[in-house]
Amino acid sequence: MDDMLRRNRIVMRASHRLTLLTLCLVVMIAQIDTFIVNLGARAIGEHFDASVGELQWIVDSYNLVYAVSLLTGGMLADIHGRRRILLIGTLIFTAASLVCAAAPSAPVLILGRALTGAGGALMIPASLAIIRVVWNHPGERARALGLWAACNGVAMALGPSLGGLLLPWFGWRSIFLVVVPFGLLALILAGSAIPESSDPRPRPINAPAQLFGALALGSLTYAAISAHSSPHAMIAALVIAMLSAALFIAIERKRGAEALLSPDILAVPEFRGAMAATLGMTFGGYGMVFVLALAWQASGRLDAAASAAALLPMSLVFILVAPFSGALSERLGIRVATSGGVSLMGLGLLLIGAGGLQPNIAPAELGLAITGLGLGLGSGPLSAMAVGHVAAARAGMAAALINVARISGATIGVAVLGACYAAAGGGTQGLLLAMMTGSLVQFTGAAIAWIMTRPKAQPAHLTR
Repeated sequence: MDDMLRRNRIVMRASHRLTLLTLCLVVMIAQIDTFIVNLGARAIGEHFDASVGELQWIVDSYNLVYAVSLLTGGMLADIHGRRRILLIGTLIFTAASLVCAAAPSAPVLILGRALTGAGGALMIPASLAIIRVVWNHPGERARALGLWAACNGVAMALGPSLGGLLLPWFGWRSIFLVVVPFGLLALILAGSAIPESSDPRPRPINAPAQLFGALALGSLTYAAISAHSSPHAMIAALVIAMLSAALFIAIERKRGAEALLSPDILAVPEFRGAMAATLGMTFGGYGMVFVLALAWQASGRLDAAASAAALLPMSLVFILVAPFSGALSERLGIRVATSGGVSLMGLGLLLIGAGGLQPNIAPAELGLAITGLGLGLGSGPLSAMAVGHVAAARAGMAAALINVARISGATIGVAVLGACYAAAGGGTQGLLLAMMTGSLVQFTGAAIAWIMTRPKAQPAHLTR
């Protein structure tokens, strides 16, 4: 009997490792594609003689469609099966990459990039929800999420390097083709290694909420995309986003338990804390990368290639720390791991603001390393806190919402910190104002997460 139990445990561990390998492969495919396409924009523009607007949409159509589709992706995963939606998303992503590689014109390439965004919006929430369902023990789940989160950092570091190798030798089409074999491998592994799961209860589609939720997220993303090229379009998009969000909330309030954003999810304080901290984390993190690289290049301090190299300490420290974030959160407690991680990022931004444009950029490099440490410490545990405290039946929607917080924070952060940098006239003052703003938002998100995760007081009769 003991031998049989031991064999079952060994088989289960092997199955879990293969499941995690598959999910890590899925998230790396999506993230590498994003980073590698940014690097290939110039070569693509020269090939098609594309306008600046077309180039912008080749890069941004992915983000726009991804944002619009996130809530739908999470809901479909819960209703129709997380493995099934993961497979469909990976298939769309892989096929769309082939469309991009074979694109005869810039508009077709934009369409292909939009389709990859739709595939990503199905893949990422489903993969996070699967981790919630497969790993029942909180400690094991936190370790799995730490490794899953680390793949984002690996993709961040690997994408530009891979693009730098492929572009000179094989041309811009190769940066899309390289994703295809990995996508096919993910499809094969997912079909055999990942168990199916879904919400057993029937749930309505709630089309009006889906529509206005998508419109709010899409308009917010478009506002950030157009912030630097068309201020009037940005203002119009922000107005649409606010109106759509108001209508979305009004519709949701009438739906009660059948709402897209179920009260079962929103009533969980840990989930609300994870949303606030995640928004703060990406607000400061993405905004910092955008402004710091811009400041270095605008001042003549570093060129584009040197700026990319100078940003590496953040990615490298993140890659080193993230796989151990689950074990660290068990030892330190999830409050310290999440709130402490985001607070470290805030401290890193202050150092970057103070030293980013000094003759010696060592303080900025230290700030980047501290930012990477905070990101690595907090990223996985924040995902664990978001999906681990809600019912497994709602895992897909919880995963979608934490990704909404992530992309919303990144979108708003780039726009707001970029505006702060410009408002202060750029240079040292502009960088300092932007970093102080980013760190303030991060400290606020960390404080909210700390408050939301405080231990609940036991009733007096239980403490006697």
